[in-house]
Amino acid sequence: MRDYIYIGSAPADEPCVQVDPNVDYLPAMRAECARYRDLIRQVLGPEPEGARLGIRGEGHDFGTYLEVVCAFDDDLPESVEYAYRAESDAPATWS
Repeated sequence: MRDYIYIGSAPADEPCVQVDPNVDYLPAMRAECARYRDLIRQVLGPEPEGARLGIRGEGHDFGTYLEVVCAFDDDLPESVEYAYRAESDAPATWS
């Protein structure tokens, strides 16, 4: 079965792009998420079979926000392990 773990839009100890209905924030938020996704791959290595880091949009009162997610297959233990590592061991800073 396919499932997702939400990781965030940027490292936890760093400021991130904010949802703002008065500004076209989505391009900056998308770029930030892509950078964070790539950083997670650098730290954890490439996703195993059944796991995939991606960017997912969710609704918010003031607009859509984006987050890095790890999709995984419950039937493939390596993909489950990678997803939980992506959540727990993602870098807390950009450096």
